[in-house]
Amino acid sequence: MFKVIDGGVCAAKGFKANGLNCGLNPNKEKYDLGLYMSDVVCNTAGVYTLNKVKGAPVTVTKNHLNITGGKSRAVIMNSKNANTCNADGEEKAEMMCKLAADELGLDANEVLVASTGVIGQIMPIEPIESHVKELAAGLSYDGNEKAAVAIMTTDTVKKEYAVEFELDGKVCRLGGMAKGSGMIHPNMATTLNFITTDAAVSTQMLQKALSEIVKVTYNCLSVDGDTSTNDMLILQSNGLAGNEEINAENDDYEIFKKALYTVMSEMTKMLAKDGEGATKLLECSVTSAPDLDTAIIVAKSVIRSPLLKCAMFGEDANWGRVLCAIGYAEAEFDINKVDVDFVSEYGVLEVCRNGAGIEFSEEYAKKVLASDEIIIDVRLNSGDAAAKAWGCDLTYDYVKINGDYRS
Repeated sequence: MFKVIDGGVCAAKGFKANGLNCGLNPNKEKYDLGLYMSDVVCNTAGVYTLNKVKGAPVTVTKNHLNITGGKSRAVIMNSKNANTCNADGEEKAEMMCKLAADELGLDANEVLVASTGVIGQIMPIEPIESHVKELAAGLSYDGNEKAAVAIMTTDTVKKEYAVEFELDGKVCRLGGMAKGSGMIHPNMATTLNFITTDAAVSTQMLQKALSEIVKVTYNCLSVDGDTSTNDMLILQSNGLAGNEEINAENDDYEIFKKALYTVMSEMTKMLAKDGEGATKLLECSVTSAPDLDTAIIVAKSVIRSPLLKCAMFGEDANWGRVLCAIGYAEAEFDINKVDVDFVSEYGVLEVCRNGAGIEFSEEYAKKVLASDEIIIDVRLNSGDAAAKAWGCDLTYDYVKINGDYRS
């Protein structure tokens, strides 16, 4: 049903982007300022951090969408400085929107803003002011990669994904970009994420689909247990594909929602795999749960366990840590029915049946856990619901990276 295509945030018709180095990052080889916009006004939905400390860009973006009734045209974003916990933070975030709007011929309220980087440092507006003209002039329909690179902090790779599908007999595209490597923990749409589509979808249905899917994708992602202050996920629809606008939960809505899930789940896995210092992508798959919420709670509990993350780094089949994390999950089920396997491209290692350990070969365990992608397969044997959560191992390099993050 869905064809994977290139283009990221520019895959959908009518979106163009750009990125450059404006001087926020002293390394001139690294981009630190990005921008993308739609040729026409977009219906827009968003989800944001639940941290009580919120970056100024989060507040300004939410205010702009309230003023416009969920409409937007462009997003300006930067890395290196989070513009958080600053007395003049909202003023600077508004200035970023105004600078971009003036160059693009838009109302400032049609521009959204996002920032990532160090918390508590004053945002210098001068580098942005002196480069915004060049940034806007360089917008192109294939500029997605420049924008994706501009939002990277400790990320080691850019994160983009896009798909093509049909609605109402029209070819539609949906794609996005994400950034995030550390300070990632379930509680919203962790990190900075931007998704665009040329499918025509009402603001109400965009928000409904986004809120439902974030629950089983980004909210099931954890790298280190810290919820960022600047988390934001923006979803925009410009309708240029020409399909009849989706404004109800019909068949087209279900297709659109599956396309959105495909992109969001793939980017969630990219974020997990690129966790700071990570060597392994971890996925906890919980099946036969009594209900969806229980499946999610258990999967997230396992994937968040520091002890399990360390065991996976050491390629140690310490399955007791899985049972421990399942046991303190705040959900009701019979622990004496639980089965656990470790699964990778190298095979399946059965370690627990009916809540108790079974014999296995340590040599074979090392082989299975040598892979850079490990599935912790948990079966509660108490129902039909299922969910997944994603994370990564906890390594020496994570401590090194965060020991001198400001430098």
